[in-house]
Amino acid sequence: MRAVSSDALTSPPPSSGPSGLWRTVAEIERYVASDGWGAPLRLFALVRTADALQRDPGLEWRLPSNVVDEARADADHLTSVEQEGVPDVADLDDLLAQLAWPDGVDGAALVVEKILVPPDAEAEVRAATSADDEEGRAKALAAHPLAEDVRIAVGVLRDGRHECAVRSRSKDSDGEVRTGADLVPGLVSALQATLTD
Repeated sequence: MRAVSSDALTSPPPSSGPSGLWRTVAEIERYVASDGWGAPLRLFALVRTADALQRDPGLEWRLPSNVVDEARADADHLTSVEQEGVPDVADLDDLLAQLAWPDGVDGAALVVEKILVPPDAEAEVRAATSADDEEGRAKALAAHPLAEDVRIAVGVLRDGRHECAVRSRSKDSDGEVRTGADLVPGLVSALQATLTD
């Protein structure tokens, strides 16, 4: 497991949603983006840094000093811990249905790459391919001229708060990342379900 931390963002958080979660999701997305495109799904546990420091005072010496200072100033400061050994699955819903987090985890985040096409183009491809040929449909969607590679980062907390960040391959820069709480509601709901008892 690796804790993710990066420099503060230069743009202010959006008015919707808590700045701590927004900042954490944006940091995770940038961290994964630094590895380039074509990466597998990445999964992170989110913990309130102040609570983690209280449970394990020795953690103060393992975290960067600026993270410790930020956690002392902001009770909502989050530390993300990357989960290693996440299986490579064809169906993200199947993976999420199997996940559960222990009580000490305050939230979860994931980053996944997807190919998006406009609804009309998807309907066109579905009509042109056999219903049982999922592999052929995936290849046809990926080859469609309107297809767009995107990287989606989603973070959720146990209290229901959530944030999303979406980067498109055609506009691959930090300044072009779209953020907002409700960009991918289905994925938010599926990830939120991993935190329920």
